[in-house]
Parts: sequence; structure tokens; C-alpha cells
Amino acid sequence: MKFLKKLVSKPFVIGTLILLQLALLLVFIYELSNLILQAYFFLVILSLIIVIYIINKNENPSYKLSWAILILSVPIFGGILYLIFGGKKIPKALRRDMVKSANEKTPYLIQDHKVLERIYQQDAQLYKQVNYLWRNVYFPVYRHTKTTYLSIGEDKFEKMKEELRKAEKFIFLEYFIIKEGIMWQSIEDILIEKAKAGVDVRLIYDDFGSMNLPRNFSKRLRALGIKVFAFNPVRPVLAIRMNNRDHRKICVVDGRVGFIGGINLADEYINAIVRFGHWKDSAVMIEGEAVWSLSVMFLTFYNYLAKTDEDILKFKPEYPELFDSDGYVQPFSDSPTDDENVGETAHMNMINMAKEYVYIQTPYLVIGYEFVSTLTTAAKNGVDVRIMLPHIPDKWYVHAITRSNYERLIRDGVKIFEYKPGFVHSKTMISDDEAAIVGTTNMDYRSYYMHFECGIYFIESRVVKDLKKDFEQTLDQCIEITLEDCLRVNFFVRIGQAILNLFSALL
Repeated sequence: MKFLKKLVSKPFVIGTLILLQLALLLVFIYELSNLILQAYFFLVILSLIIVIYIINKNENPSYKLSWAILILSVPIFGGILYLIFGGKKIPKALRRDMVKSANEKTPYLIQDHKVLERIYQQDAQLYKQVNYLWRNVYFPVYRHTKTTYLSIGEDKFEKMKEELRKAEKFIFLEYFIIKEGIMWQSIEDILIEKAKAGVDVRLIYDDFGSMNLPRNFSKRLRALGIKVFAFNPVRPVLAIRMNNRDHRKICVVDGRVGFIGGINLADEYINAIVRFGHWKDSAVMIEGEAVWSLSVMFLTFYNYLAKTDEDILKFKPEYPELFDSDGYVQPFSDSPTDDENVGETAHMNMINMAKEYVYIQTPYLVIGYEFVSTLTTAAKNGVDVRIMLPHIPDKWYVHAITRSNYERLIRDGVKIFEYKPGFVHSKTMISDDEAAIVGTTNMDYRSYYMHFECGIYFIESRVVKDLKKDFEQTLDQCIEITLEDCLRVNFFVRIGQAILNLFSALL
């Protein structure tokens, strides 16, 4: 019964149709190249031209190298594969409208320059990161915001339900994965109740990440008064644009409270079911002025999906209660519609600015030469660089690539730890008891270059202290990977890792 159910599921049907189309296209190209000599030479020349084009593009070198190797390995098919799957593949309407939104949102997000000056006077190094996020992606830093660190999915789930029940005006939810189960059903019940009470409830979910939802999911919720939109719907056509996904996880209630972190709306995130051992994740809750930036992130997306030009300012609340004792808070988002790699730059900035230590939690470590160099240079400079990763992987091939980076990092002083009970899904970075980032960005090519992501940069916030405490406590459940461990890896496993690493930027 389960097998039959999988055969008619949306992921299986779409995947099968796409693979069938791809197979037919490749067979046609192969037969054409055999029958017509000119076609063979045309395809080879096309592949060479595309390789030259890729090499001269202003993109990550590892991404360019992966495509160049693939194309040159199979020159008859390589160029065609790149034309179908290569590049960012942003739908034109989305690129146009999101760039438009990015320009139009600037008046909504206004920076108090006195706050910038205060940060500069306190620490010119930390100011660099704040100034980068303000000047290049227009997200201000706030002073009057209260923060709460949530060290596990179960804590976030309970806090989120508590705040959703308090909603009086509006609820905004934007998630990469929604999956039926205890977590989603509990939240859905609250959303339906609030929609009936007149609360403006809006939901955005990524169609690829949430492919296991019932076919009538959106229709059913709309009938109950919830405004629902799926981002970048997946269709069974070969010219797919699936590379660009909405990987953000945002919850906003009445503009007064907001949540960001790695936790999606599915049961494994709260350990209600076990998929890859114990699931270690985290999130933050913010209250006060900085929530406005989360509202703007959501509403610019919503306006594009709903094809409306709604006035965003009508959702901006007054903040009568000012929290001024919890450091500085700077929410930000990252988009593949521009050439600014915000998530990657913010991560590298933190590592470069660290003086004593930088602690990182990430589910994946699929990085190129520049990022490896950033980590190893910090370690060589005497910074205590520690990276916490899963011991039980969710994707074996990504975990193989992750582990292929261990030896060169450890040789240069970076300390690698694997969470023995299961899977680390947190995306956090903390340094020097001063600054931290909590968000949705993984340390891999998809998050850095292809997905819509978001995060919050904290300075002198209680989140920094709580995140460090959580990291140190979680270390007790980790095993440290040594150089001897790396050298004991089977020769054939090393060969497999090396081959996978060649194409890591494409996975």
C-alpha cells in the first residue's frame, strides 16, 4: 500500500516525468550526432563556447569548475545540460518584481544613524558587518528589541503556539517545509481559529520543500479564510526553474513578535518522529522594533506572489514598549535576484573579524577554496575555530562532501565535531562573546547562491551568551574528529569523496 501511494505521489510523478523528458532529449541528441556529422561538431563547439562563457562569468570559481568539468566530460550533452539547468534560472517576472520590491522597500526600512554611530564608537570591527548589511542590502540595525534564544525545536514550537494564540491583527508565516503531522496540525488549528476571529492570516510555503502536502492543501486553507501561496510551483516540464527555492523560515505576529531559525513545520524538527537520530535545531524570538524588518521581508514576497501592490506601511505597529537593554539586532535577507552574496559575506566577515574564537553549527560544509582559506587563516592566526556538524546525515552524498573537507581544515587547526546523537540542523555562528548570527543559511552553495534566505545579526545581545552556552553544552554530546580519523578513511571512499567534491557546487 505504501509503495502504491509513493507511485502516485507528487514528488514521484514529477520526478519521473522530468527524467523521462531528459532521457528522451539525450537519446535524440545522441542519435542526431551519430546520423549527422555536422550536428556532432556543432554540439562539441557549443559546449566549448559555453565553457569559455562560464569561465568568464562573475561567479563562484567552484561552481564554474564543476560545470566546466561536466561539460568537457560529455561534450555532446554537456552544453545542452547547462542551457537547461545551469545558471541561477530566476524567472524573469520574479527577478523584475523582487528587484523592484528591493528598491521600493528602502523608504520602509529607515536607519537611525545615531545607532550606527554608537556601534562604531564601541567597536569599529563590529561596525563593519552592520554597515555592510545596511549599505548593501538596506536592512537597518535596531536598539530597542528584546531577544530570546530557543535552543531546540520543541522550545520554539511551544513559544510559537503561545504567541500565535495572542494574535489580534495579523499572522505572517513563511516556511520552506510544511509537512502534515503533530506540529503542523497544532499550528493549523490555531490559524483556522484566528482566521475565523477576523485575524489576517497569510502563509507562504516553498512548493518543492513542501511537495508531500496534499494536492488540495492551498484550496482547503483558502476556503477557511487563510491567504495561502506556494512559491515557485514545481511543474513536470524539462525547462525547470527549481534551483531557486524559498528557504526562509519567518513567523510574525501582529508586528510585535517574530521568529527566525532553522526549524521548519514538520515533526522531525520537534523530535516527534525520528528520521536521523535526535534533531538538534535552534531559533530566536524577537520582540520590538526589529520585527518590522521581518514584516517587510515577508510582505515584499507576498506582494509578488499575490500580484498586489499593497501598502506595507499599514502593517507597521507602534512600539510603545521600548527594550533598550538587549544589545543590537539586525535582521537581513539574501536573494539570488542580485549579485550580492549576503549570507556568505556575513559568515566570512564574522570569521575574519574574530579575535579569540568563532563557533559554528551547520548541517553541511560544502564550501570552496576561498571559504576554506578564510577558516584556516583564522585558525592559523590563533582563533579557536570550532565547527559542529551531524554524525547521522540526511543526505549521504552531501555528508561525504562535507567529510572530504575535514582533513585540510584539521591540518590547519580548525576543530571539527560531529553531534553523535543525530543530526545538527542549526545554522548559527558566534564569536568573542560579542556577536552572533542565527538564521536559515547553510554553509553550502545552494544557500549562498541559489536560495532566498534570512537571518539576524546580534551584537551584545543575550542571544550571544545563550548561544555560546548551548554550543558548549552540546559539545559534550559530540565526538571530535582527529587527523588520524581522516587518514584512516578507506582509499576507495576517498576516491568517491574526491569525485563528489568535483561536482559539489551542483548538488
